[in-house]
Amino acid sequence: MKRFIYWFRNDLRLHDNEGLLKATQKADEVLPVFVFDPRLFGKNSLGFRKTGVYRARFIIESVADLRASLRKAGSDLLVRVGEPERVLAELAQNYDVDELHLSKEIAQEETDVESSLSKRLKQLNVDMAFTWMSTLYHVRDLPFAINRLPDVFTDFRKVVEKNATVRPTVSTPEGVELPRADYEAGEIPTLEELGFAEEEIVDLDPKGVLDFQGGETAGLRRLHDYLWESDNIASYKETRNGMLGPDYSSKFSAWLSLGCLSPRRIYEEVKKYEAERTANDSTYWLIFELLWRDFFHFVMLRWGTRLFKPSGLKLEKDKRWRHDRDLFEKWKTGQTGVPFVDANMREIVATGFMSNRGRQNVASFLAHDLGLDWTWGAAWFESLLIDYDVCSNWGNWNYVAGVGNDPRQDRYFNQYSQATRYDAEGEYVKYWLPELGKVPADKIHRVWQLTPDEQQEHGVILGRDYPLPIVEADKWLKQK
Repeated sequence: MKRFIYWFRNDLRLHDNEGLLKATQKADEVLPVFVFDPRLFGKNSLGFRKTGVYRARFIIESVADLRASLRKAGSDLLVRVGEPERVLAELAQNYDVDELHLSKEIAQEETDVESSLSKRLKQLNVDMAFTWMSTLYHVRDLPFAINRLPDVFTDFRKVVEKNATVRPTVSTPEGVELPRADYEAGEIPTLEELGFAEEEIVDLDPKGVLDFQGGETAGLRRLHDYLWESDNIASYKETRNGMLGPDYSSKFSAWLSLGCLSPRRIYEEVKKYEAERTANDSTYWLIFELLWRDFFHFVMLRWGTRLFKPSGLKLEKDKRWRHDRDLFEKWKTGQTGVPFVDANMREIVATGFMSNRGRQNVASFLAHDLGLDWTWGAAWFESLLIDYDVCSNWGNWNYVAGVGNDPRQDRYFNQYSQATRYDAEGEYVKYWLPELGKVPADKIHRVWQLTPDEQQEHGVILGRDYPLPIVEADKWLKQK
């Protein structure tokens, strides 16, 4: 009688779950487990939660959906709250487990837990079996050793596209046989039980681009709708830099981040769509974005903790970042006096989401215009983003801050030219900054230039209704 634990981590799905499939094929009984680690919901050194309420709720919903799917399959999901290395070792001992199967993670906190768990399981003579399944391309299929990973994405993409293939998705397990012994399934914790105070528990603003619902079921539904129901993928390349509405981009990142969607499943659906409907630059571009996601995962695998340090991948130790809490607070809360920045920052605070275009601009503003420690901004995104992915988040922040994988020395965004290009009529800014609702389009992105008479006319008094800029903003107009 072989009895295994399958520990679900960032692979909260039954489809294309190679680790779970292997466990069910090898064992007579499999005990599926998810552990809520309280350390992930506590406060960080900057005073805000490592995982904020929006992502915490998305995780809870995803776990609930996974449990429902397992129960439909005649199994169940054991849910616990505690430090996974302790909880899982205890379960392994109590249920006389032979092996513990899990997906392989690569960032420091996750691998530290793996190491701690491994030591505990060795004392129980329980083996650990890892499966790599977070990326589109399997790490073993890369046409180079990981220490030869190209520094530049374009070089990575070209060599991978030419010399590697995407493995096919694996079948969904037909059944997950639970131990015949009595077991306590456990309750999925509420936000309050994870430590959130009543005033912290807020709903997503209905003005958000999408009502993000956690779980494999919702992720697969979004995939189907974006491709087959709406054909939105056919124009993805043209719309992907949008900022308003649900369909300017796929929004798959939220479900990818927790593994509710498999990147290989997305790839296969896109290929099927190309064969049955149309193949164009837009369908390719969605796969191109999955390659960017892969790149940052492999960057994390190669460089590890460098991504979390202010000196970044480039080890720019001579660079001095500012640590001004007041400036950081104004950036966090969308009170910088720069409408394009503030609108984006208010969106993420209200909804847990921000467009890719917005993320690049607010990151550039924090790092280059304010000169603040970019790791603060990355930590704020980690707390708020529903689609937070440790590799993509910290890799992108390295990139924009100028300390990462980028041949350009200074990836600086001119906020005025970006705003007039991607929000020409000011619709996005007015959507999130209603106090600027009466300012005409030709002036909204340089609102700081309004004369006293114009301020009266347009119903906004600078310094009272909307802040004056905290930087010398006219520089962007000169650079334009």
